[in-house]
Amino acid sequence: MVRGLVGVLAFVALAACSTDGRKDLEEPAVPLGQFNLGHNVVIADKAVKGPLSRDMSKEDLSAALQTAIADRFDRYDGDKLYHFGISVEGYVLAAPGIPLVFSPKSVMIINVTVWDDAAGTKLNEKPKQMTIFESLSGETVVSSGLTQSKEKQLENLTINAAKQIEKFLVRQQKEEGWFLTPTSENGETLTGPSVDGAASDALEDAAAVLEDA
Repeated sequence: MVRGLVGVLAFVALAACSTDGRKDLEEPAVPLGQFNLGHNVVIADKAVKGPLSRDMSKEDLSAALQTAIADRFDRYDGDKLYHFGISVEGYVLAAPGIPLVFSPKSVMIINVTVWDDAAGTKLNEKPKQMTIFESLSGETVVSSGLTQSKEKQLENLTINAAKQIEKFLVRQQKEEGWFLTPTSENGETLTGPSVDGAASDALEDAAAVLEDA
């Protein structure tokens, strides 16, 4: 698995970049029904550093992604709590290369699981894997390794990761009805049972699973 992940990172580190994920943070949040972020769990204990990458501590990887997720999702104030269990699977923070000849790009691979607090269950049984690219800009068009610190590269990636998670949730709401209030045939609102402590237990289980993955 590790060998395969390194191969993926080697390929995508040379691929095209994405757009900037920060531009819309000052605008109203995209509607997500009843969504309200509870626990924001990010684990990077087993993150694989890809080839041609600068070093970054597991703690810094986790903290940066948690911050970017909070910046984006703390804007939501729905009536139901949902939790994130996220693992950083691998990353490349591009080292300086030779312009126009060898220009590595930064990339991050993450797994995302969303938990329903009231039900104490996962919304997606299988983690959603995402590949995150750095934003295209004047500083990254050649190689961000030449123009940015590793901290700036990581900030760029985590901002884009939070944006991609939001897009995933919007798509799941549209296709699977996530975060919507269920109703009966006569239009009455249906509410599930309150499960005291279920969310905390579920997130502890999620952390254990991510650590063992």
